[in-house]
Amino acid sequence: MKIPLRITVRNASVSEVVKNEIRERVDKLEQFSSNVMGCRVTVDSPHRHQHHGMQYAVQIDLTVRGAELVVKRQPHEDIYVAIRDAFDAARRQMEEYERRLRGEVKNHEAPSQARVSKLFPGQGYGFLEAPDGYEIYFHRNSVLGDAFDRLMIGTEVRFVEEDGEKGPQASTVVMARKRRGREAQAEK
Repeated sequence: MKIPLRITVRNASVSEVVKNEIRERVDKLEQFSSNVMGCRVTVDSPHRHQHHGMQYAVQIDLTVRGAELVVKRQPHEDIYVAIRDAFDAARRQMEEYERRLRGEVKNHEAPSQARVSKLFPGQGYGFLEAPDGYEIYFHRNSVLGDAFDRLMIGTEVRFVEEDGEKGPQASTVVMARKRRGREAQAEK
């Protein structure tokens, strides 16, 4: 790092152990990318609540070649959790920055098409059937726009698949828009 690490503490006091934790995490970021030019870390206790105790907010300002990456997370009452969350977010931003430098672009999978094949409204879940006959589980919370109660057997949907605890499941389910006259005619 060309610019030395700067740790600032406001409205709180932190031990040397906490500062060493910050230094170690900055070292890990430097090992991840040679593009880190400088780093400023601010530990702040923005407000005190009588019932919640002290909260710690950690902000990281990373100077990298051609950019400034800023991370600010929600305050947490455990300073080590606040530090961990902030540096995890900084690592993700660094990964994205490095991908952009290499010219890589994330490819998001297009949502798959399916129809509701089984529906259990009382239990809050159902199953989708893709055109190839593949069946996939979905839960009420996966349906966007509070549309679960409007679903019926045969309703066409788009979905994104992910791995669940018991196998594949639909993480995002959206009711397919009904096409208008010309669009439907063009497909015939």
